[in-house]
Amino acid sequence: MDQYKKMITRQRKWMFYLLALFVLGWGFTSYTSIFLGLLLGTTLSFYNLWLMQRKVERFGRAAADGGRVNGIGTFTRLATAALAVLIAMRFEEHFHFLSVIIGLITAYVVIMIDFALFRKQD
Repeated sequence: MDQYKKMITRQRKWMFYLLALFVLGWGFTSYTSIFLGLLLGTTLSFYNLWLMQRKVERFGRAAADGGRVNGIGTFTRLATAALAVLIAMRFEEHFHFLSVIIGLITAYVVIMIDFALFRKQD
């Protein structure tokens, strides 16, 4: 479980770094709509990552104790993605739509990169 906690910490740290980078890009470049879209998508992706990590931890504890868990929150993650798309469509003058979509998959890219680096070190 200690390795799992370290993995969670690494992934959250990388998400915070990306969010900080997107805030700097939004503030200091002329591509404000692109970086604002990335910021919206990545923020909701970070929420989805946090939610998924929390549900997986509960699932693991329930499996170890012989308990039962309802699910890992797939519907909630899909609803969050739909919310991001609705916000981007409603305020399309502020958010670049494709950037929001790219931002939504950022957490999964961070998970894959973390997995690849961790396995390489292992």
